[in-house]
Amino acid sequence: MIILNFRTTIYATIFMALTSTAQAGEETAIFAGGCFWCVESDFQDVKGVVDAVSGLTGGTKENPSYRSYGDHKEAVMITFDNSVISYRDLADAFLRSIDPTDDGGQFCDRGSAYKTAIFATTDLQREIAESLIKKYDGTLDEPIVTPVASASAFYKVDEYHQDYYKSEEVILLTRFGPTTKAKAYKRYRAACGRDAGVQEVWGERAYKLTGF
Repeated sequence: MIILNFRTTIYATIFMALTSTAQAGEETAIFAGGCFWCVESDFQDVKGVVDAVSGLTGGTKENPSYRSYGDHKEAVMITFDNSVISYRDLADAFLRSIDPTDDGGQFCDRGSAYKTAIFATTDLQREIAESLIKKYDGTLDEPIVTPVASASAFYKVDEYHQDYYKSEEVILLTRFGPTTKAKAYKRYRAACGRDAGVQEVWGERAYKLTGF
C-alpha cells in the first residue's frame, strides 16, 4: 500500500516497508467516518493509539488534495499497539462512533467524500470488520451500509488539517471573528450534530457513552 502526501512526496514507500520499521506490536487501521477531524479527535488519545493521521483514500485520482478530492474519501490512518488495544476493539468503537446506516455522508457533511468505509490492511482485519458489521446489522433502525474494502493508496493531507481539533493556532472566521482551530472545531462539531446523531443511532451503545 503506497502512502503519499498531497504534494506527491512519498510518506512511506509501501505498506510492508512501513510495518517493518514500526515498533513490535504496532499495526495500522484505516477508517473513513465523514469529517477526518472528527475521527482523528475520537481516536488520537485512546490508550494504545500511537498516532492518527488525516488523509484521503479509496479513490482513483492520483495525488488528491484537500481542495481536489476526486473520488476519494476523507479518512484517518491509525497506528496502534495491538498489545494494548486490539483491532477488533478499534473497529467496534469506530462503528459506534458513526452512523453506518447513512449512504449519503455523515450528519451535516454530505457527498461521497464523507461516506463511511473500513479499509482493511490484512485479511484478518477484513474478517474482523465484516464480523462486526454482521453482529450489528439488524440491530439498528436501518441496514448498515458501511463497506469493508481493501486498503489502497493513502494520501496524507497538509499539516493545516492535522490535529485540527486541538490546535491553538488562530484562524480568521467571518462569522465568529478570530478564534483558534480548537474552538472553531468544537463549534463545527456541535452545529453539525455529530454526537447527538451518533447517540440517536446507537442509543446507549454509542461509543462516546460506552467507550471500549
